[in-house]
Amino acid sequence: MRLKFVLLFFALSLFCEAQYSFSGYVNPDEWQNSVYLSIVEDYRKMSGVYSEQIIAKTIADESGFFEFKGNILDTENRIYRIHVDKCSDGQQDFNHFNGHCNDSEELLFIAKNTDTLKLPFSFGNQIFCSIESSNPKANAFVKIDSLKSDMRFAYGEFRSEANRKLNNKKWFKTLQYFGEALNEPIAELYIYSYLSDRTSDLHNYYVEDLKDNDYYDNLKSRLETNYPNAPYTRQYANELEADRYMLAASNGDINFNWNYYLYGIIAFSGILNLFLLYRNWQRRQSTTKDLKAKLSKQEQVVLDHLLQDKTNKDIAESLFLSVSTVKSHTNNIYKKLNVQSRDDAKSLFIK
Repeated sequence: MRLKFVLLFFALSLFCEAQYSFSGYVNPDEWQNSVYLSIVEDYRKMSGVYSEQIIAKTIADESGFFEFKGNILDTENRIYRIHVDKCSDGQQDFNHFNGHCNDSEELLFIAKNTDTLKLPFSFGNQIFCSIESSNPKANAFVKIDSLKSDMRFAYGEFRSEANRKLNNKKWFKTLQYFGEALNEPIAELYIYSYLSDRTSDLHNYYVEDLKDNDYYDNLKSRLETNYPNAPYTRQYANELEADRYMLAASNGDINFNWNYYLYGIIAFSGILNLFLLYRNWQRRQSTTKDLKAKLSKQEQVVLDHLLQDKTNKDIAESLFLSVSTVKSHTNNIYKKLNVQSRDDAKSLFIK
């Protein structure tokens, strides 16, 4: 009996451990007490407030403490966001719908269903500045944001076009190398989305880099290996293919495809014309047989000579007939074919 209790306790312990717990503090004097947990499945929507991403809501107590817990999350690492805002109840639905809220604070992190994550107050009761988690990948986005802050400081030292261009080139590679060194491909997507953003000054470097840098294929391989079923992997593969197609189109590298299309159209047109000619020939053959069937055998023989432009005298000599008999057969042929002359008869059989 004691063994059964031990086994039952062990099973319950495992069940209890297979839950996530995300807790922390917000400053109740500064923020609303509503705290939201979202799952980010589109890495182009990492920053912002989107109602379709929200999976849970909790209310912070008087001290500002809040907690999300349960066992509904994915068993693999995914991107999550916790955010608070200052929107009133009437404004929240609108702000959460349009994906933008100026008065909000958010934190991106990586987690899975069994993780514990704590967000303590930082200096001056600042929120969402540090992460304590059982998942070593949880704070990857905090590290990236810290590096991006250093980047913004470097840009601000000298506000000249020359300085901006030099910093663009430097920080493009710095961010890329930093992301790879994190050894977490979904964290790299945070950097990739920033570098490849078409509204960013860094996008030109991304376009040039995409031409001959195997980094992007390597990132795709890492995603497919670590997250074969994640939406991020499919999204990245589709975007990479689309960007390379547009790059090839802008360089004229896909013009050769139009030649293939043109050759195909010409070949199809030729085959179609041959088919129509064959059908027309078959139709004429059928018509010829029907017309000749109206004539007697002797008249058919005379007709063949007429079609060879022989005179009545030549036909008579060839068939050992009199000229008058040939004329009689010819008149009968005209009547049966409903024509008035040799030329009319020829037009029915020779085209």
